[in-house]
Amino acid sequence: MNKFLENKITELVSNYKDLEIQLSDPNISSSERIKLSQEFASLGEIVKSKEKINKINTELEEARELLVDNKIDTEMKLLIEKEISDLASQLEESKKNIQLLLIPKHKDDEKDAIVELRAGTGGDEAALFSMVLMKMYQKYAEINGWKSEILFLSETSIGGCKEAVVSFSGKNAFAKLKFESGVHRVQRVPSTETSGRIHTSAATVAVLPLVEEVDVKLNPKDLRIDTFRSQGAGGQHVNTTDSAVRITHIPTGIVASCQDEKSQHKNKAKAMKMLIARMYEVQSKEQESERANTRKSQVGSGDRSERVRSYNYPQGRITDHRIGLTLYKLEEILAGESLDEIINPLITADEAERLANMHLV
Repeated sequence: MNKFLENKITELVSNYKDLEIQLSDPNISSSERIKLSQEFASLGEIVKSKEKINKINTELEEARELLVDNKIDTEMKLLIEKEISDLASQLEESKKNIQLLLIPKHKDDEKDAIVELRAGTGGDEAALFSMVLMKMYQKYAEINGWKSEILFLSETSIGGCKEAVVSFSGKNAFAKLKFESGVHRVQRVPSTETSGRIHTSAATVAVLPLVEEVDVKLNPKDLRIDTFRSQGAGGQHVNTTDSAVRITHIPTGIVASCQDEKSQHKNKAKAMKMLIARMYEVQSKEQESERANTRKSQVGSGDRSERVRSYNYPQGRITDHRIGLTLYKLEEILAGESLDEIINPLITADEAERLANMHLV
């Protein structure tokens, strides 16, 4: 562990002790007590981890002192050497754990997520693949015990997805899905292809945190709300009333619409969710760009124009280009069952890079 991280831990342990003293003051207000308690709890894991490291270091020192004692027999020496080896492994693991605890949590990681999918280059084939991705995320949500809800869906006449917006609610939904943003490229033989030629097409994915109105600067006077008649695939009328809703944020031109519900009220609520999420994304990116590190993140910026993953059907291969990961588990991943085998390495890569860059902060 480098000197910067050791100093950071010492500083946080000192802060923990100061908070403990402040919380013992009977005169602090309830709101201040809640705030201090949350900070105290967040530092608790780091302090416990540091205490564990200190304990292991003490035991290691004692074991090494015993080892230099000329009076111990061979059998005892072997036992002590085994204990030293075990303690050294525990120490290395504990140091890794405390380093992960030092990484600041992203402010949106505990939020629910909104996933936007759009067919890219490739016409009908791109729309069909976009539908495959939507179902993959829905299956993955089911495996994780999350709730998913389609906020908007525009289908093609052959069952493809021109555009879809799906919300996912559950533990770590945004933290798990956030690295899915970008261009997903597919290589496969379309069902309409008679010569067996492999086509390449793409779909774009954008993952946004699901936020409340209080999280964004929103003036109701800046909103234009239009109603229109819902349309289905191929231009067929879904109903004969103006239940579909389109909300436009006039200053930015950001638009969200919904026509999936028969109720205008429900469509308006869903459209508002999408609009707020999109506005929050724009505001967050503006803030991040102001303090952005000049070094590009290994796992990407989350930009929907960045190619992140390729799906090769003929070879059953899937490759994530950001971390150079290739798996021959295409069917299992598209079924949502093995998606964690891509998501978890992406999270680990991000944590490792953020930890390596902590001394630059």
